Amino acid sequence: MDTDTDYRLLGPVEAWRAGRRLSLGGPKPRALLAALLLEPGRVVSVDALIDAIWGERPPDTARSLIQSYVSALRRALSADAIETRPPGYLIHADATLVDRVAFERLAVQGRQAAAEGDHGTAARLLGDALALWRGPALGGIGETLRAMADQLDEARQAALEERIAAQLAQSGRETDLVAELTALVSRHPTRERPRGQLMLALYRLGRQADALAVYAEGRDVLARELGIDPGPDLRRMHEAILRADAELLPAEPATPAPAPGLREAVAVPVAALLPPSIGDFTGRDAQLAEVRAALSGPREAMPVVVLSGPGGVGKSTLGVRAAHQVADAYPDGQLYAELRGATDPVAPGEVLGRLLYALGADPPDGDAERRDLFRSLVSGRRVLLVLDDAASESQVRPLLPGSATCGVLITARARLGALPCTHRTDLDVLDTQPGTELLGRVAGERHVRDEPDAVRRIVELCGGLPLALRIAGARLATRRHWTARMLADRLADEHHRLDELAVGDLEVRAGLGLSYRALDAPARTALRRLGLLAAPDVAAWVVTALLDVPEAEADRVVEQLIDAQLLHCTGVDRAGQPRYRPHDLVRVYAAERADAEDSPAERAAAVGRALGAWLWLTGLAASATPSGAVELHRGLLDSTSPNGSARSLRRLVRPVGPEATQRALADPAAWFEAEADAIAAAVERAAALDLHTLSCEAAAALCSSAYTVGNRFEAWWRTHDAALAAARRAEDRAGEALLLIGLGQLRYEQDRFPESQGYFKQAAGLCAELGDVRGQAAAFAGLGSALREAGRLRAAQETLVRAVDGFRELHDDPGLGLSCRYAGSVQLELGDFAASRSFLDESLRAYRRLGSRRGESLTLRSLGLVHRALGEYAAAEELSGRAVDLLSTLGDPLMLAYAMQARAKARIRLGHSAEAGAEIRDVLEICRGQRDRFGEALGLRTLGECELAAGRLEAAEQHLTAAAALWNDLGLPLPRARTLRDLAAAREAAGDRAAAGALRAEAQEVFTAYEARERNEPGL
Repeated sequence: MDTDTDYRLLGPVEAWRAGRRLSLGGPKPRALLAALLLEPGRVVSVDALIDAIWGERPPDTARSLIQSYVSALRRALSADAIETRPPGYLIHADATLVDRVAFERLAVQGRQAAAEGDHGTAARLLGDALALWRGPALGGIGETLRAMADQLDEARQAALEERIAAQLAQSGRETDLVAELTALVSRHPTRERPRGQLMLALYRLGRQADALAVYAEGRDVLARELGIDPGPDLRRMHEAILRADAELLPAEPATPAPAPGLREAVAVPVAALLPPSIGDFTGRDAQLAEVRAALSGPREAMPVVVLSGPGGVGKSTLGVRAAHQVADAYPDGQLYAELRGATDPVAPGEVLGRLLYALGADPPDGDAERRDLFRSLVSGRRVLLVLDDAASESQVRPLLPGSATCGVLITARARLGALPCTHRTDLDVLDTQPGTELLGRVAGERHVRDEPDAVRRIVELCGGLPLALRIAGARLATRRHWTARMLADRLADEHHRLDELAVGDLEVRAGLGLSYRALDAPARTALRRLGLLAAPDVAAWVVTALLDVPEAEADRVVEQLIDAQLLHCTGVDRAGQPRYRPHDLVRVYAAERADAEDSPAERAAAVGRALGAWLWLTGLAASATPSGAVELHRGLLDSTSPNGSARSLRRLVRPVGPEATQRALADPAAWFEAEADAIAAAVERAAALDLHTLSCEAAAALCSSAYTVGNRFEAWWRTHDAALAAARRAEDRAGEALLLIGLGQLRYEQDRFPESQGYFKQAAGLCAELGDVRGQAAAFAGLGSALREAGRLRAAQETLVRAVDGFRELHDDPGLGLSCRYAGSVQLELGDFAASRSFLDESLRAYRRLGSRRGESLTLRSLGLVHRALGEYAAAEELSGRAVDLLSTLGDPLMLAYAMQARAKARIRLGHSAEAGAEIRDVLEICRGQRDRFGEALGLRTLGECELAAGRLEAAEQHLTAAAALWNDLGLPLPRARTLRDLAAAREAAGDRAAAGALRAEAQEVFTAYEARERNEPGL
C-alpha cells in the first residue's frame, strides 16, 4: 500500500508526496485516478472506467487508452500503486491520506458531537472538515464524473450548514455569522436552511425587520425561480419571528410538560429493559455510528431505524449496543421487546401488554385500547423502543409511538420495505480483519498470534458470519487441546461443516432452518436447488430452469429469497444481468436439504435443465458471433444431424425466455464472461450426477468460448477432468475423445507443450478407432500447433497438412480456417513464404465465409508477419493494424495484445520506436494480467528490440535477457534463439564483439537444428 502519497479530490485532482505535487498528466488520467480513489479498496472494472471518462461515446481505442493512462499513473505514483485485477483495476492508497475520506470522517464526528449536545466540538470538527476543501470537487477533469462531483459539493454544503447550526447553538456567535450567511444566501438563494439561519442570527441581534426582509426576499426568489412557496421550516421561522417567540433565543431545552389526563392519573416509571451489551463486540464501527446518529441527531419526526440482515449476522448485538450508547438521549426510559419473528411471532397486542406493564399501567383488554394507552403514556417523553427480531411490517406498525420525542430501533431478517422509517442499515457478513478480531476475542488471542493463516481460513470457511465465528471461537476456547488448524480442517468438509458449527444452545443450522421454514414451497425448492448447483452466482433466469417455471414466477421466488436474506445481489454483470448468490453457509445448508428432501432423479433433472439452458444459450451466442474455433460439440443446434448422440443431446438442451436470450445475443463476449464460472460449477455437478453427455458437451463448449478469452485455466481443468471421469464411467468414447482434445488445448494455452502433445495424440488415436474424421482433424490441428511452438517444424508441417486435408474433405470452415492458419505459420517459420501466403489466404477465405471476425483478425496478423519477414514493413503495419481494430471490438484482450505486438514490431522496422514502445508496454501489462508467460516473453523481446533501435543499449540488454530467461523456462529454444540474436546485436553495438559472436553462434545452432528460416540469413 502507498503510505507516502496524499491524494486530493476536494478541489483539483492532485497527488502530493514529500511536499511536492506529482505530475499526473492531462484531464483523463486524472479522471481515471479520481474514479479509482472514489472506490477505495474495490476493483473498478474497465467498463466502469470507460463510462466514467467518456460517457456514452467512448472512442474505439478506449480500452487501450485506459491501459496507457494506468501505465502513466504508475510511473507518476509507483509501480504497485494501481493493481491490475480482473475485470479492472484496484488502487492501493492509505485511506487516511485521501482528503475525501478525512472530510467524511471529520463530518461524521462533528455530527455525532452535535447529537450529543457538544456544539463547540461539533463546530470545530466540521470546520476542520471544511478546511480540507480547495475548490469545487474533482476539479481539472472537465465534465467527467460530474454526478460524483456534485454529490461531494452537496456534502460540503451540508457540512457548512451543520457547522453554522452548531455555532448558532452557542450563545454569542451571531455577529460572526451574519456576514458569512449573507454571502452564502447570495450564492444559493433557493436553499432554505441557510436563509433560515440568517433570519435567526439577525433576530437574535435585534434586527427583526432585516430578518423579515430576508424571508420576503426568499419567498420571492422561490416563487420566481422554482414556482413554489417556502417550506414548512422557513415558514415556522418566519411566524416565530413575527410573534417574537422566546424559543428563538438560545436557552436550555425545557423539560416536556406531562400530557394531561392519563399522565396525571398514572405515574410512569423510568423503564430500563435493554439486555446487556456483550463485551467482545467487534467491527461494525461505521454502522454503529450511523445508527447512533440516526437515533440521537436533530429531528422533526420520530426516528425509526431498521437494522436488517440474515440470521446470525449480528443484528441484535449491534442493536443492543447502539441502544445502550444512545440511552442518555432517552432519559425517560428504554423499552425492549423480543418479537420472535423468525420462530413464533408474538402478536402485537401481547407485546403492547408487556410494554404497558413495564410502564406501570394495567393493560386494557382490546388491542386498540392498548395501543392508544401506550402512545399516550410515552407522548412527549424521551423514550427509546427496541423491537428485536420483527417478522413483518404488520407486526411492528401497532407498536410504534406517535411522538417525535421517542425513538424506535427495529431488527429484522426481512428489510421491512413497506415500513416508513428514517434510516435503514443492511448488515452483511464481516470482512477478514474484523472476522479475525472477533474470533480472537472469543477463542483467545493466542490462536490469532500463533496460527494466523489457520484463523483466516476459519473466517473464510465461516463466511464471515458472526454467529458462526462466535461458535467456532467458543469451540476453540472450550477445547484447549485443539489448534486452529485442526478446527479449520474439520470445517473444510462441507458435508459436516454445519455439524461443527454448534456449541451449547448456539447452532448455525437451527438459525438457517428458521429462515428456510418461513419460505413458501417454491422458494424452499429454489434454495435447495441453488445449493445443489453450487454456482458462485447466477442470473434470475437460472432459477426458471431449476424450478421449470415461467420467468415471472422465478422472479417472484428470487425476490422472496432476497427479502428473507437468504440470497443477495452481488452486482450487475457486463451483460446487464443482476447476479445472485446465497451466503456460503446458506448454500451448504441448502445442499443438505436437497440431499434430504429431493430424490436423485429430481436433483439430476434440475441440474440437467439448468445446464441445458446454459448450453442452448452458449450455442446461440457462438452462432451469432463465430469465434473461429473448431467447435467439437455434437450437433447441438443442427436438427438434421444423423448422429444419434446429437439427437439425444438435443432432447437435453433447453430454450430459455426472450429476455435472457436477448442479453446473451446482445454482447456474447460479456455474457460468456459473466456465465463461465457458473457453467463450470454446473458441469462439475452434472458430471457428479452422471449426466455425462451434458457435462461433456458443456465442457467442450466452454473450451471454444469463454475460457480461451479469460484464461480461466483452473476451471477449464476442473470441468474437463470431471466430465472425462463421467464419460469413462459411461464408456462414452466419443465424449472421452472430445475432452482429450480440450485438455490438449488447455495445456497448449498454458504453454505446457509436451503435455499438450500427449493429450492430442491420445485423442487422434481414439478418433481414428471411432472413425471420427472431424475429431481426428481437430486433434491433428492442435497437435501440429503444439509441435510448432516446441520448434519441431517438420513434424508440425506434416501433422497440419493431415488436419487441413481432413477439414477440406468435410468442407468445415472453422476447422479449415484454424488448420490453414497454423500451417501457414509453420511455413513462415520454415521460410517458404509462398506456401505460407497460400495457406493463410485459404484461412482468410474460410473465416470470412464463416463470418468470424476473430478468426479473420488472427489470420490478418499472421499475414502481417509474412510481409514483415519479406521486408514489406508498411504492409505489415497495415495488416496488423486491421487486426487490432477488429479485436478491439471483440472483448479478447490477449489476442488484442498479440496483434498490438505485431504492429509494434512493424513500427520498429519503420523507425517509429517511440510509438512502438508505448504500445508494447501496454502489451506487457495485458499479458501479465492474463498470466500469459509466452506473451510476456514476446513483449519483453519486442521491447528490447525497441530500445535497441532507439540506441538505449542498457535497457535493451535488460529486456532481452529477461525474455531469453523466460523462453528458457518455457522450454522454447527457437524463440529463445531469436532473442539471443537480438541480444548479440546489443552486445556488438556496445563494443563487445566476442560476446556477440558467441551469442550468434549459439542461435545459429538452434536455427540449423530446427530448420528455421533464419538458418540461411546472412551475418549469423
